[in-house]
Amino acid sequence: MRAYFDKLLNPAQQQKQLALIYPVLIALFAGAIFSLALAPYHYWWLAILSPALLYACVRGRSAKQAFGIGWAYGIGLWFVGAFWLYTSIHVYGDTSAFLSVIMILIMAIVMGLFTALQTCIYRRFFPETPLTFAPLWVIFEWAKTWVFTGFPWLFAGYAFTELYLDAYAPLFGVFGVSFVVIVLACALVEILSKQVFWIVPSAFLLLGAWGAAQLTFVQEKNEKPLTVSLIQGNIPQDLKWLTEYQVKTLLIYANLSKTEWGRDLIVWPESSIPMFQTDIEPFLDAMKVQAEKSGTAWVTGIPFWDLAESQEAGTPKYYNSIMATGDESSGLYKKQRLVPFGEYIPLSGALSWVLPALQNDPSVSGFSRGADIQKPLNVKNHPLGAAICYEVAYPNLTRRNASQSDFLVTVSNDAWFTGTAGPQQHLQMVQMRAKENGRWFIRATNTGVTAFIDHNGHIVKRAPMDKEAILRGELPAMQGETLYMKLSDWPVLIFSVLLLLLGWHFRPRKVDISFKSRR
Repeated sequence: MRAYFDKLLNPAQQQKQLALIYPVLIALFAGAIFSLALAPYHYWWLAILSPALLYACVRGRSAKQAFGIGWAYGIGLWFVGAFWLYTSIHVYGDTSAFLSVIMILIMAIVMGLFTALQTCIYRRFFPETPLTFAPLWVIFEWAKTWVFTGFPWLFAGYAFTELYLDAYAPLFGVFGVSFVVIVLACALVEILSKQVFWIVPSAFLLLGAWGAAQLTFVQEKNEKPLTVSLIQGNIPQDLKWLTEYQVKTLLIYANLSKTEWGRDLIVWPESSIPMFQTDIEPFLDAMKVQAEKSGTAWVTGIPFWDLAESQEAGTPKYYNSIMATGDESSGLYKKQRLVPFGEYIPLSGALSWVLPALQNDPSVSGFSRGADIQKPLNVKNHPLGAAICYEVAYPNLTRRNASQSDFLVTVSNDAWFTGTAGPQQHLQMVQMRAKENGRWFIRATNTGVTAFIDHNGHIVKRAPMDKEAILRGELPAMQGETLYMKLSDWPVLIFSVLLLLLGWHFRPRKVDISFKSRR
């Protein structure tokens, strides 16, 4: 076994003795184990081992071979790491088990092309060094936030949420953490290949994390913390949008909230009101009166039919939104990043056959996208930055929404993925957003994970999953800006591009002898 890995770590021997099938299989395995580094498993060291194996597998390979190896890694990464989609596709989408698995495999094949292109470009144009591999990794992670609207999941930096390297998050965001993780992973391979020089930059990055942890960007305002109650109704997804269950849903949330009036803020989760505001005005008016009477702000998720925009556009404009009302509170936030097949059907509905059971579900009936720039909600005269569900996975979007805010709120309905790793991975992203922006995060969900997260990304309190629950906490308003909040992803992206330009300039005469596979 040792002799086998000696060949893998030695590019010269690898080309002569190691058949391509072996690094392809190793890469497939490496990608498949990566998600175990994330919540709920937290085997963080796999976030080092997994990319280290990929780095070793593409050493000395042609660009074409590196494409295949990277593709195998990406397929393993996405098929296992995003298999939580199975529940929503099969259980709630009424798609057969076989077809559901095939659909996830197709998704993995498509998403795997990101890594395939990354490793192909790496071997085609750049010298073999961690200082070209890591920048490419980060640029391709960033690309996953916007290509085809983005699927920003399974980033290396998330494995170190609440761990030592997350100290880089307030400086450079999750991509900065990913950069450090990948450099350390590649450096491990170099050190095992007897390039002991890499101990020095590795030590420097680890020391830098300690130094970053000593920095303070934000502080609490000299004000009394808000008393906040989060309501978790635990409404089953298959009942949530049934007409005959709508009134019961309202009663569940209203009854759970009875003991909480008088606190500063009550938050209901995403689409906890399963009807448009136009269909339920008496209920909303009664809730507003109750909130004002008790001195409470009320924030809730609700589908919003914008009548003015609909009249102007000549077509209905529906939004997945968060509404704030009650005592000294107001505002409406419209979701900006919609989930394909979850909130709209791509290609003007041409793919409506994919999830047949969802086509009569109001939550996928064609929501519109909210404006890029929106004002924070006003809650007890505090600006409250908002994000709805999937949006919190987008670092820069959350950063924009956090600007000028005292604290942040995200509402979600992860009942689509009950019993899977999806809700836990989602929560981990909220923790990273809190750390990046130096703001406390309120997270109210239908089935879990409902939680309070402090400005350092630590979970202060959380409610049990899949149960009705009330979670109470006190929320301090924060002031100040992290470096990431000021500069966004630009520092790490510019630094990555500069490293790649230097690598390209000083590359060997022929980084890759031929785009064709070597014999």
